[in-house]
Amino acid sequence: MKPSRGVTAPVLLMVAATVSAQPASGDRSPGDDLDGKPWREFKTLLPAYPRPDNLARIYVGPTTIFEFYVDTTSLSVTQTGIVRYTLVARSPSGAMNVSYDGIRCDTRERRSYAFGRFDGTWMQARNLQWVPIGRTQAESQYATLADDFLCPQGGRVRSAEEAVLALKRGSGPGAGR
Repeated sequence: MKPSRGVTAPVLLMVAATVSAQPASGDRSPGDDLDGKPWREFKTLLPAYPRPDNLARIYVGPTTIFEFYVDTTSLSVTQTGIVRYTLVARSPSGAMNVSYDGIRCDTRERRSYAFGRFDGTWMQARNLQWVPIGRTQAESQYATLADDFLCPQGGRVRSAEEAVLALKRGSGPGAGR
């Protein structure tokens, strides 16, 4: 893993506010089976809200004050190569941000489909565009997931099981081979 990644609370909150404040987009990627579905139908495809016993911690870097987790029961890999997962970010005070995200390994892009509410329900993300995964501190959790777990050597995991094993090992697929 790359120990130089990190994120600060103000930067992460600023990014989250920017993403959620952006208007809905008409970006509809071919092959993404969630695109174009009305919210009512889309909600039935969302995973269950994460439970603590299903979370696998990912190490993002020594300078981050947040702890990041992936709900292993939410992982899926589509036929079109999109890896979906629920990401949990926990602050030192215990506050949590929950999102259901996807990474498109072929183009190194990400998007959020929904955000978790305090009552354990999902709220549709306003910005549905695919955005490049940056290498900034504010993007470090996505870069870590892509580089170390979900998109090994520029490819992608073949199955949810492969991703879960990598997360539980604490290293990406192929590590130690």
